[in-house]
Amino acid sequence: MAAISISENDRVLVLTGAGISAESGLATFRDSDGLWAGHAIEDVCTPEAWERDPELVWQFYSARREAAAEARPNPAHRALAELESRLGDRFFLCTQNVDDLHEKAGSRRLVHMHGELFVSRCSAECGRAPVADDAVYAAWSEVPRCACGARMRPHIVWFGETPLEMERIGDQIRRATVMLVVGTSGSVYPAANFVRLARQAGARTVYVGLEAPLNAAAFSQVVLGKAGAALPELLAGDSIR
Repeated sequence: MAAISISENDRVLVLTGAGISAESGLATFRDSDGLWAGHAIEDVCTPEAWERDPELVWQFYSARREAAAEARPNPAHRALAELESRLGDRFFLCTQNVDDLHEKAGSRRLVHMHGELFVSRCSAECGRAPVADDAVYAAWSEVPRCACGARMRPHIVWFGETPLEMERIGDQIRRATVMLVVGTSGSVYPAANFVRLARQAGARTVYVGLEAPLNAAAFSQVVLGKAGAALPELLAGDSIR
């Protein structure tokens, strides 16, 4: 497997999805039966679910917090963090994942377009900034209130909501000369369209994952296999300046 060539003039954009977290043991509900504790994922990941049963929503995200707190970065996370340390401001990471495995590995130049698991915000959208929150809430009565009086909700982009930092991500796509996509299905938009936008802007595009994504035709190169095995090899050596 030949290493990816990155020159001193290249700017690298990385997009990661559920596949990279799965290699650290975190569940990918889309790849299983789409259920959590007998509930369809759509029943706990939409604004309507919050309106209907906010306690159930918090139980779901509390369970995810417990799992993510125990998870550890795998070699793919560490390889991307090492790449960032070599490239500095020529590197940018956009993740669809809400866990903090990239941060645990050392990544700093990144955005979570679908929100962050260990952050909460006002459910009334009063304008106050989201806050760090790693608590596990067993009951609705335990969920704290914002200073405005409304209950806090997970800082997660639910189905039907607009992803975060889209303007910044769009700017990075236009500036990238290399785009590396890791562990995504190519079925979730708008992220699935990023590779086409990058190709239109002239970037080389590389995919790494267990299975070819639905948008595989948009990539210059597709590498099938575990990211934890492939990325350290692809991003090693003197081919990166």
